[in-house]
Amino acid sequence: MKQSVLGLYYEDFVEGDVIEHALSKTIFESDNNLFSLLTMNHHPVHTNLDYASKNQHGKILVVGTLVFSIVVGMTVPDISGKAIANLGYEDIKHLSPVFLNDTLYAKTRILSKRDSKSKPDRGVVYVETIGYNHNKVEVISFRRNVLIKKREYEK
Repeated sequence: MKQSVLGLYYEDFVEGDVIEHALSKTIFESDNNLFSLLTMNHHPVHTNLDYASKNQHGKILVVGTLVFSIVVGMTVPDISGKAIANLGYEDIKHLSPVFLNDTLYAKTRILSKRDSKSKPDRGVVYVETIGYNHNKVEVISFRRNVLIKKREYEK
């Protein structure tokens, strides 16, 4: 049996490569409700069917930060599994609405990489992730710098 591997080492990332992440997630009403409660986002467009039905989309919208969190999570086995830290997220764009029972998928492009300036055992990988729904409609995009271990220094 082959042992599963969590994440890639810095050396494994190739600029220009696109990783189609294997994980996916259908957003259930319970997911959206729990996240709304945990994050204190009680806007009725996320939690009140009557209110949502009288607004732009006519149905409950999934909280945008839940969409972001789930898509980041889908990338962990491939992108940040060997990370020391996510150094920063930028250019987060909500491209299309996400509704209850939508299924999310993600892909990540490796934009660039560089050795750490202060420590030889790590490097910074700059990536862009796109989350899309079951209809292949892009719903979110973001970029981030990830500080990742180098293989040769692994203990």
